[in-house]
Amino acid sequence: MRSLPENFDPEAVIEIDRRLAAVESDEKAVVALAIESGSRAWGFPSPDSDYDCRFVFVRSFDETLTLFPRRDVIETPLTPIIDVNGWELSKALKLMLAGNAVIVEWLTSPIVYKVNPDFRTAFLSLANDVCDRNGIARHYFYLARNQFERSIGDGQGVAIKKVFYALRPLMALKWLRLHPRERIAPMHFPTLCRAVDLSNDLSVELESLMQRKAETREMGQGNVSDVIMTFLKKELSSAENNLTQQSKVDDDVMENRERADAFWRHWLNALYCDRNALR
Repeated sequence: MRSLPENFDPEAVIEIDRRLAAVESDEKAVVALAIESGSRAWGFPSPDSDYDCRFVFVRSFDETLTLFPRRDVIETPLTPIIDVNGWELSKALKLMLAGNAVIVEWLTSPIVYKVNPDFRTAFLSLANDVCDRNGIARHYFYLARNQFERSIGDGQGVAIKKVFYALRPLMALKWLRLHPRERIAPMHFPTLCRAVDLSNDLSVELESLMQRKAETREMGQGNVSDVIMTFLKKELSSAENNLTQQSKVDDDVMENRERADAFWRHWLNALYCDRNALR
C-alpha cells in the first residue's frame, strides 16, 4: 500500500508520481516497487532534505529477451530536491544475492510511493532466505568506516548528516550481532536504536542529535560529543573484529541462484501480464 508522511511536500510527490508514470510509458517498463530511500526513510531528515525515490522495474518481454538489452538502470534528471532512479529486477536480485544492503533496505522502507504488495512480500521473503548475511555486514562496516575516516576524524566541525551516515550502519551491525538468525536489519534508525542495548547517556545524545538535525539545514555542522565518539570507535572496533571472525554461512549458492532466477522469471511474467496488479 502507498504510505507517505503527511508532511511530504505535495508538489514533490506529484513530480515523483509523474516521473514514475513516465518511466512506465517511455521505457516500456512496469514499476513494481517505488520507495523513499534517503534520510527521510532512515528517520533523521533535515528541513531541506531532498526526496530520494528508488524503484525496481521490469521491462517488456521484447525489451528483455534480446541480444542487445538496454541498461539495467533508469535515471531521471536530478534536481536540488528530487532524485528518482531505479534498478531492473535482475540487477536488484544479483546485488541482493551478493549481500548488497541497499536493495534489502528498499524492501523494508517505511515510505512507499507505489507497490505491488505481493511482489514486495515475496521479494522480502526471498531476501530473508538467500541474501549474503556476511556480505551485508561487510557492506555496513566499510560504509561506516569510510564515513568516519573521511568525514568525522577528530569530531570537530563535522556535518551532522555525516555523523548519522556513520551511526546508522554501525547500529545495523549491532542489531545483526544481537539477532544472529536474522539477515536484514531494520532500515529506520530510531527503530534500530530502540532494538539494541544503548546506555541512557547515549540514547539522550542521539535523541538530541536527531532533534538538531530536524531543525538544521543539510549542511549544518557541529562537534561530535564524547559519548557518541566513544560509541563510534567502540562499534567500529567490534565490527572489524567480527568481520575477521565471520563463520561461513551454510548456504547453497547454486540453490539460491536458482531460486532468484525462478523469482525473476515468475515476476517478469506476472508484472507485465497484469499491469493492473500495481496500486
